Amino acid sequence: MSARLLFPDPQAAADLLTFASRAIRLGDGAVRLRADAGVLVSTAAPLAPRGLLDTTPTVLGLRASAIDPELECDLVVDAASLLPAPDDATAVVLPDVASLPAWAGIAPPRTGWEQTDAIDASVLASRAQYGVAAVADALPSDAGEDVVRVIRAQVWGQPDEALGGLPLGTAFAAFALGFIAGSEEAPVRRSGAWTRVSLARGHVLVRGPVRSGLTAVRTTGG
Repeated sequence: MSARLLFPDPQAAADLLTFASRAIRLGDGAVRLRADAGVLVSTAAPLAPRGLLDTTPTVLGLRASAIDPELECDLVVDAASLLPAPDDATAVVLPDVASLPAWAGIAPPRTGWEQTDAIDASVLASRAQYGVAAVADALPSDAGEDVVRVIRAQVWGQPDEALGGLPLGTAFAAFALGFIAGSEEAPVRRSGAWTRVSLARGHVLVRGPVRSGLTAVRTTGG
């Protein structure tokens, strides 16, 4: 029998499958699953750089849910390979093969977060829709994968005043992963190089954008 994730109720299992179905359409389609002390943290990367010269910021979407307290795991799987158990509505079947995308090796801090601001959910929604339109307008009709990646990096990586200087991709992740629902204020917290925007349905974590190019020459020695 394949390994399974066991949840306290069918709704919790369905929530993970919904999160995975949205992650399939975004980024590399992978989901990181970390379980410990009865909590499952599911993470996807709607935006992440691919290579040293890629200026795309790292933008992660994260959801936490209750799970079997005896389960401990930390693995990354193809979101499309997570399946409902045919004989148990409270279980999700794991694939036999895991993966390791580069973004999964960059873990946001668990402590040290300090609130610095807040963003209204309606602002996140409107800026996400603006970005989607901007990407669509900038794409040529016969764009290849490399061109699409460059344009997405340019649009979603640009700092946005309405988001307090965070990359526009912050709004994209919140919108595309279904974190925006109804009216709420999303606290903005920072810890080191990371920023976290928290909504009732999930969190968006931002690190970057990645700097590229040559740095200034510095003298060394006495």
